[in-house]
Amino acid sequence: MKRLRVGILIPGHSTDETDWALPVWRRTIARLAETHDVHVIALRYPHRRDRYRIDGVGVTALGWAQASGARRLLLWADALRVIRRLHREAPFDLLHGLWADETGALAAWAGRQLGLPSVVSILGGELVSFPEVGYGLQRSRFSRWIVGQALRADAVLSTCAYSDGLIGRAGYRVPAERLQRVCLGVDTDHFTPGGDYDPRRLIHVGSLIPIKDQALLLRALALLPADVTLEVIGDGPERGRLERLAVELGVAERVRWIGRVDHLDLPAHYRRAALHLMATWTETGPLATLEAASCGLPTVGTAVGMLPDHRGLGVAVPVGDAGAMAAAIRGLLDDPARLAAARVEARRTAESLSLAAMVEQIDAVYRWVTQQGAR
Repeated sequence: MKRLRVGILIPGHSTDETDWALPVWRRTIARLAETHDVHVIALRYPHRRDRYRIDGVGVTALGWAQASGARRLLLWADALRVIRRLHREAPFDLLHGLWADETGALAAWAGRQLGLPSVVSILGGELVSFPEVGYGLQRSRFSRWIVGQALRADAVLSTCAYSDGLIGRAGYRVPAERLQRVCLGVDTDHFTPGGDYDPRRLIHVGSLIPIKDQALLLRALALLPADVTLEVIGDGPERGRLERLAVELGVAERVRWIGRVDHLDLPAHYRRAALHLMATWTETGPLATLEAASCGLPTVGTAVGMLPDHRGLGVAVPVGDAGAMAAAIRGLLDDPARLAAARVEARRTAESLSLAAMVEQIDAVYRWVTQQGAR
């Protein structure tokens, strides 16, 4: 089949082999480059202007870092100029913006200017508003406008039914023929099951920020027997508050705060645990659930993102309900046969949601959108 020339717009991209910025997208882009000519335009990271190659993929880094306000408009003008220049050097067949934010809007704008089809992926908080924790792009009129511009792309990629529903609830309309389902995928060769594990150990992987609601995990832990422990991988501004809450709840001795762990070292941590936990208020993935499943760990998590769509990934509970989470955890930990079966099913489900499957789905969208042409 014809190799397509694809321009991928992304907030940031890895600078060298040891840099795992946005690991799933580094792997996905490298896989796409096996069948397409891919060029990455990284808007903000690395924090320098550069052209380089990584994983066989050309990268143009604009280096705009934390540009905001009027400088954000300059960033956009610069990005559009660079895309036009790259298109003159080697014409693109399509543009793909990762996140329905400025990257997606730029892909849609540049696509219309150049007569190219555009693809945009919904990947985060573009469609929600949680002002109490300062999260979500629906909190300001300007950000809502940017998201609306991104959603005008020729194909809009959603990871799950939860994300599909958010589009309408946020007041946007994407015609059914332009809304395409592309499930996130995991590298099942890197994230693999291990041998022995602690049947009373829980693990959580994620940034310690308010929207992730790790406080719920601590409240659920307090409702579980004293021999159940929790390992927390990740760091962030909430760590101090969470550590104090663990003391207040009497579970401080049962929680290990590991901090940041290199992406390549994560499988060893997953393999030592029985279950993975997730408490976030909103999500389009999360990738940690897929990584855990690939290592043989089911997730007990809130009913957002991909978890409700794929029962083999684990058990979904209501957002904010510590009692329901504790009951679901206990139901698995206290039934070894059920836990063993759930662990096998988690790996099987992860294999169906592999990185290779995700790349095949993206490739199918690329073929479809180029046949349709730009609107």
